[in-house]
Amino acid sequence: MSGVEIRKVASGEADMRLDRWFRLHFPDLGHGRLQKLLRTGQVRVDGRRAKAGARLEAGAEVRVPPLSDGPPPASPRPKNEPSDADAAFIRSLVLYRDDDVIALDKPPGLAVQGGTGTHRHIDAMLEALRFDAPEAPRLVHRLDRDTSGVLMLARSRAVAAALGKTFRGREVRKLYWAIAVGVPEPRLGRIDMAIAKLPGRAGEKMAVDEDEGQRATTYYRVMEAAARRLAWVALWPQTGRTHQLRVHAAALGWPILGDGKYGGPAAFIAGQGLSRKLHLHARALTLPHPATGAPLVVRAPLSGHMKETWKFFGFDPDDAGDPFAELP
Repeated sequence: MSGVEIRKVASGEADMRLDRWFRLHFPDLGHGRLQKLLRTGQVRVDGRRAKAGARLEAGAEVRVPPLSDGPPPASPRPKNEPSDADAAFIRSLVLYRDDDVIALDKPPGLAVQGGTGTHRHIDAMLEALRFDAPEAPRLVHRLDRDTSGVLMLARSRAVAAALGKTFRGREVRKLYWAIAVGVPEPRLGRIDMAIAKLPGRAGEKMAVDEDEGQRATTYYRVMEAAARRLAWVALWPQTGRTHQLRVHAAALGWPILGDGKYGGPAAFIAGQGLSRKLHLHARALTLPHPATGAPLVVRAPLSGHMKETWKFFGFDPDDAGDPFAELP
């Protein structure tokens, strides 16, 4: 590209971040080069300077400066096609599918996206979920690697933008099930504790921090208890902070079973033969359908180790109802 170009944002690209828009249209433009163009004001949106994370509106005009004087483009990466085994595996996880969305039953232990040392993850298998669509589905939210349950995907860029707004608002109702080590009191309550990322090289670990943290709110209800040792707890996060449910539970003295990261030794029960895996499950997701606006409810059955724990204590997952029906 040798001269300045003005490009209009398409309707299907509405609400896309500016840096992702450049990645789509100019895949050979490196991150560092784009940041320099932004810092020097050579990239503009509707005539104004913009940051990489700026959200674009349909019809906005993006000034694209000459790009030929940058460093040589990187060699294009080969298309990330999943193996036949991974394609069959990811398709077996489909809970719900229509023209706009796909919901998966994410198993515990499988990462949603890649990272250092993580090569097998859902994001790398999405091409196998294209089915008859012109593009592969896109992630619109996340679950922790060790959390199981409902994961929603958008089947087009436009739907991803719409769902992104929905998830950032308060229209999505998330229901989680967990086994708590200890029995929360009172048995129905609301947790308001701000959460911040711990400094240093501890990895992605969060902590309650009322001074520096971001507001985080969770409703909980004890569904059933096994003596005073543990309880089946339903959790409804009102906010979406990293590791919010795990941090809140541990801070109140009833860590989630198997969560050594936040509960330490107190998150395990010896001598019962219980799985040491994390007992946190995204049971249900309720949201307005991006095309019709009608309520869409998707539920995921308990994963293997949690099903065994429910059976061990005689908890009945089929007799749960809506634990927060009386709340607004």
